[in-house]
Amino acid sequence: MSSPLVPTRRRTLLGAAAFAVLVVLLLLWAKWAPYTARVGELVGSRAWSGSSVVAAAGITPGSGPSLTAGWEFTKVYALAVWKALVAGLVVAAAVQTLLPRRWLLSLLRRRRDTSSALVGGLLSTPSMMCTCCTAPVANALRRSGAPTAGVVAYWLGNPLLNPAVLVFLALVAPWPWAATRLVVGLLVVVAGSALVARVAGGRVPAEAAEQVQDAHDGGPRRFLPVLARTAAWLVPEYLVVVLLVGTFAGWLFPLGESARSWGVLAVLVAVVLGTLLVVPTAGEVPLAQGLATAGFGPAVVGALLIALPAVSLPSAVMVVGALGRRVVGWTVLVVAAGAVVAAGLLSVL
Repeated sequence: MSSPLVPTRRRTLLGAAAFAVLVVLLLLWAKWAPYTARVGELVGSRAWSGSSVVAAAGITPGSGPSLTAGWEFTKVYALAVWKALVAGLVVAAAVQTLLPRRWLLSLLRRRRDTSSALVGGLLSTPSMMCTCCTAPVANALRRSGAPTAGVVAYWLGNPLLNPAVLVFLALVAPWPWAATRLVVGLLVVVAGSALVARVAGGRVPAEAAEQVQDAHDGGPRRFLPVLARTAAWLVPEYLVVVLLVGTFAGWLFPLGESARSWGVLAVLVAVVLGTLLVVPTAGEVPLAQGLATAGFGPAVVGALLIALPAVSLPSAVMVVGALGRRVVGWTVLVVAAGAVVAAGLLSVL
């Protein structure tokens, strides 16, 4: 008589295999193939082609609110990230329905928050998503019971430790830019995420905790319902907040040429408002290059290399239900502190 554990073990292995194949195919389509082609282009040209998302939407730094500008910003941004957003939503559903929960927790639950953050950061490097597109996966990890340090590190590690962006910076910018991004990025992702877990607490918010078990009941049969529910919940919220950010982008990014004389104030503006503005993957590169060309010092550039990609107002809104306000708030503060460190480091390199 066969053991009842055999079908369960078989389903577990099949689910894990389906998860791995799905993730590889999605990342190959949305990230790995496009970035490989982009690296090939940059090796030949050594110059970044294309403008920033702010410039492409026709927004002038310091300009007043405009719904037309907000709509243009939303269109430009959506065209840049739609593949990654689709991949993020599908991977999030797969985490909750295909990946064995005990495997996930055994990987991310460590005795020390620093170890959990290190694992989360390492897991983030292959997916290479922007902060908003990785938000659905961070939500799924948290609702699966993953610890705060590991989830925050995965959320921040996607944009900050993105190996493709590090290569982009090495090819088109002075070497201290890539060095600053790597060193401060590691500090924020590992030490910063562990600090967030320590000071903000590790409990799953009540509304997220209620879904932990439910999200993993039914296995593959629940994949499409979970995907539909996640998309219906996050996508409209995401687009509305991006539209609002685009509408006020002139105020959120007021660093025009006149701001060159602001000194330390320009750095503080870059730190604070860089955490609010949303950019696609590598969107910080043309923005930072444009400011450097306009005469801004390395401190402003260094701050933006961390603050712009790491978090944004839309991504914070997307994860607050799963992570909680305290965790998100402390994460933003940690990113801001990292941006200050990057401003100082790039200034001395």
